[in-house]
Amino acid sequence: MPEQVEGVVEGILFRREDTGFTIAVLKDAEGIPITLVGNMADITAGAELRAIGEWERHPQYGRQFRVTSYEIALPSTIEGIRKYLASGMIRGIGRTLAERLVAHFGEDTLRVIEQEPERLLEVPNIGPKRLASIRETWKEHQHLRELMLFLHSHGLPAHLAVKISRRYGEQALSVLQADPYRLAQEVYGIGFLTADALARQLGIPADSPRRLEAGAVYVLHEMCAQGHMYVPESLLVKRAAQLLAVEAPAVQDALRRLERGEQVRCEPLPNSQEERGVYPSALHYYEVSVARLLRRRLVEQRWHVLPFSSSADWDRIFRQLGQEAGLDLSQAQRQAVQTALTHPLTVLTGGPGTGKTTTVRAILRLLEKRPCRLALAAPTGRAAKRLSEVTGHPAMTIHRLLGYSPDGGFMYDERRPLPADMLIVDEASMLDVPLAYYLLCALLPETQVLFVGDADQLPPVQPGNFLRDLIDSGIAEVVSLQEIFRQAADSTIIRNAHRINRGEMPLFPKDAGDFFLFPTEEPERAAELVVELAQERIPRRFGLHPVRDIQVLCPMYKGAAGVSNLNARLQEALNPPAPGKPERSFGGFILRAGDKVMQLRNNYEKEVFNGDIGIVTDIDEDDQVIWVRMEDRLVPYDFGETDDLMLAYAISVHKSQGNEYPAVVLPLLTQHYMMLQRNLLYTAVTRAKKLVVLVGSRRAIFMAVNNARPAERYSLLKERLRGELSVPALEREPEDLGTLFLL
Repeated sequence: MPEQVEGVVEGILFRREDTGFTIAVLKDAEGIPITLVGNMADITAGAELRAIGEWERHPQYGRQFRVTSYEIALPSTIEGIRKYLASGMIRGIGRTLAERLVAHFGEDTLRVIEQEPERLLEVPNIGPKRLASIRETWKEHQHLRELMLFLHSHGLPAHLAVKISRRYGEQALSVLQADPYRLAQEVYGIGFLTADALARQLGIPADSPRRLEAGAVYVLHEMCAQGHMYVPESLLVKRAAQLLAVEAPAVQDALRRLERGEQVRCEPLPNSQEERGVYPSALHYYEVSVARLLRRRLVEQRWHVLPFSSSADWDRIFRQLGQEAGLDLSQAQRQAVQTALTHPLTVLTGGPGTGKTTTVRAILRLLEKRPCRLALAAPTGRAAKRLSEVTGHPAMTIHRLLGYSPDGGFMYDERRPLPADMLIVDEASMLDVPLAYYLLCALLPETQVLFVGDADQLPPVQPGNFLRDLIDSGIAEVVSLQEIFRQAADSTIIRNAHRINRGEMPLFPKDAGDFFLFPTEEPERAAELVVELAQERIPRRFGLHPVRDIQVLCPMYKGAAGVSNLNARLQEALNPPAPGKPERSFGGFILRAGDKVMQLRNNYEKEVFNGDIGIVTDIDEDDQVIWVRMEDRLVPYDFGETDDLMLAYAISVHKSQGNEYPAVVLPLLTQHYMMLQRNLLYTAVTRAKKLVVLVGSRRAIFMAVNNARPAERYSLLKERLRGELSVPALEREPEDLGTLFLL
């Protein structure tokens, strides 16, 4: 039988931001404390609460009240108001300011903030700037409470209100009521099932055309988020029908409506009589346009040949290069230099230690004294920084090179080409098809292009596999460096990387000082070893810093030896809580000063990018800001922006692409069998500069080395580049171009 309790929230003992699960203490009218448990994301200390639920007895924590529903009101007592304002819910008001406000305005404090905010200037240390911040934050807070109440009344977690409010602002409620399925397509971290639950609460029927279309689009985008450019129609229909619990013909009808509305593009697949590929319109535009731009660049032959030709005296040029710059090149490197300087489109590929960097330095040296406008770029900030360091020439991310604006679009495009005679793109294995489109759009017809990368590494995180498709198409000049140079050959890391790439087991010689295996078959023991290595063994033996220099890479997120669990354990070991060290719970994990964190999405306003790693320096409860040192500058994150951050003591191998670390620790177990692929192990090993430590079983290593078949990515770029499929001239860009796949 449901019961009811009333009182004032004394404090919040625990809250998971990702689920809204809260443990709080309520004091009733007689001053008796009651422990409340349940999904109560919007309650704060000081609030007056009426809760309905049932009493239960926890075996460890005793008697508590499990809340099933509740009503919340703003506090009316001085003590309640003080606690409410000091709870951190209102940005800019912390404990000290809350005390001063209540001391000045008493029980009238909340009314003054809402109705006469200009009177806050009466309080010492509140100036116009802080007043404006408090007014705006109070307005946002009131709007957020309304949104939370709406979600809670429809059975959805109230904590989603923050994400929804950030996306839609004051229009959030009207958007949710008009079309809840927009959440799944437009709000990061909210999936179709959540949007569908709200839609059903609002009375939208299961066979609604909008629901069927939204479900089909959701499945399509989810699969493309795994790297596909399109999805075979039969597979898409099957998975969407399962998700929606409807028959296949209903999904097929929905796809036809989506196709008529140009939300998807469908076309017959080669070597198939009936099957079609279903593309999101944006990805179809990217793929077709990339093929069109590359084929036009080659077919029209309008490039401007730099001051070198195939008939030049290359023996003399290379002899002089060796004398003046000390760059003595192998025959393959000479071929790469000559090809890059005399062809419009060249790919230079090869494994570690094969001389790709030396080859690029030679190309740049030959161009330094000539009237050549150079552009050097890489997909990530760290890769660009490394390219600049090893070549001595300025390099930047592709987005920055093209002048990306936070408002969308690039400064350089087809109408305003990038002023460059030679473009060199490093780490091109990370280049996805959408980003390749924007890059190719911005090039002059005569710009010569050199893509440099290791095609045997993992494909890019975003859709497509541009470098591999370009190489396999045969339309570009490709030079592959195979010889391992003497200095690199002394590294067990590099020798083993090449063994792995050839399908051979890595060696663990006793005299090797840079490549080790700690054998274990047990996931729990592997996790213990990883923590022990990062905390004690590696720092003690090699003098490396446990946070700055050691990076744990994992094949998977789940499991005892996965990213999530290892981050929690490494945080506890390397950065435990301490008196005076600020910390706060966010999204089911705790952030504290000193933590190593990673940026998960490109943010051009802050100038931080997917994969950037930094250290939390402070957590300001008053202003609700987390300060993170990224490289040589401090970056502020509002508490509502923590979706962009994750702990980074351990990260996935995919997230490590384009980066290098002094030491890499890699747990590799048979429980990771779904991800045990040769290119994953190869990529992880080649991230290390000084030290690789594998933790796991030889059987798991054997499984990875012998699995040379990467996960298939559905794409027709290679066929379009070869001319096996038509490359139509698309008249206009889809309206959603870039909103889902560029960032």
